[in-house]
Amino acid sequence: MYYLDAAATAPLRPAARRAMLTALEGAPANASSVHTPGQLAKDVLRQARQQVATALGARETEVVFTSGGTEANNLLLKGVALAAPRGKHIVTSAIEHSSVRQTCAFLSQFAGFEITEIPVDTYGRVNETAALNAIRDDTTLVSIALANGEIGTVQSLDRIGQAAQSSGAVMHTDAVQAAAVLPIHFATAGWPGAFVDAMSVASHKYGGPQGAGALLLRRGIPLEPLLHGGGQETGQRSGTENIAALAGFGAAVASLTQHAGTRAQALMAQRDTLVRQVLQNVPGAQLTGHPTERAPNHASFVIEGISGESLLVDLDIAGVSASSGSACSAGKKDPSQVLLAMGYPPDLAVTALRFTLPDPLEDPVFQQLMDHVLQVLGSHTASVR
Repeated sequence: MYYLDAAATAPLRPAARRAMLTALEGAPANASSVHTPGQLAKDVLRQARQQVATALGARETEVVFTSGGTEANNLLLKGVALAAPRGKHIVTSAIEHSSVRQTCAFLSQFAGFEITEIPVDTYGRVNETAALNAIRDDTTLVSIALANGEIGTVQSLDRIGQAAQSSGAVMHTDAVQAAAVLPIHFATAGWPGAFVDAMSVASHKYGGPQGAGALLLRRGIPLEPLLHGGGQETGQRSGTENIAALAGFGAAVASLTQHAGTRAQALMAQRDTLVRQVLQNVPGAQLTGHPTERAPNHASFVIEGISGESLLVDLDIAGVSASSGSACSAGKKDPSQVLLAMGYPPDLAVTALRFTLPDPLEDPVFQQLMDHVLQVLGSHTASVR
């Protein structure tokens, strides 16, 4: 089986599995307890926080553990909006993840916030001029994803982030799809979108367990918690921590950090080969997203005249796991809102196909993969010619 759906969930990494089993086989304890087993659990939690902070260039005090990227996005957007901010205005983009778009809709309906959605071009890049013009003296926060999960396009957020910070707004980026494949350093400039105050990440994109994630939040930013209770996570996210999951999260992040640069280069080379081969050999195939400013492991297409769902079924039968786009909207027959926002007609948007590599493959394995992919795609396009 060739698994090419890392943007939905990356396979569990051996380091994460080992860390989780060690935590599960240890003494059953609550990290808030003062006895020895409790302190051992607290040590596991502390190590996971340190691993995530170190990998992402953040302070340990800036890491708020959550149940995943969706909760991290909700916590930031609702938490900032409810913490007596200045103004009631949010700037976001037309291609955000549903956890951002639906949270903004919630704040508009129930808290009276004005939402400004910035359009994107045919590559899925946010209109920077429109974004800069949208930021006002009463803007509460700006939320634009660093990389889009459906089309892979990576945004340049420096000028937008600087403008948001200069105006006094909170700048947030959903980095769930970017953090595991791009160099990120939360504390300093030098990476795409460095001028941010808050960033969301998710464990399972790194090859950690599902159900764990984090919000990185600069100190001093007011945040009203979504979950009230025992005051865990410095009062920003109450609830007994899932020690085993967070241990796996930290271990997965640490294992990727060691070879991040060489891994990204290898992923880009195989991604570019996959894109080139599909465009050369599959009639009607079009690359979606930016051709170069995209996540290193991400190749996405629309293919005129095919049935996207039947193509995915045949790929699965051939041993290739792919997707039509965001896993959060899987099973829906409606065309992708991201592709519609980019100007694709509905009948073409429903043919979306996405391949995302978890890791570089050995050359013979990669060639076998390409043979399988091209054979299935070729049979489908031949049937419509």
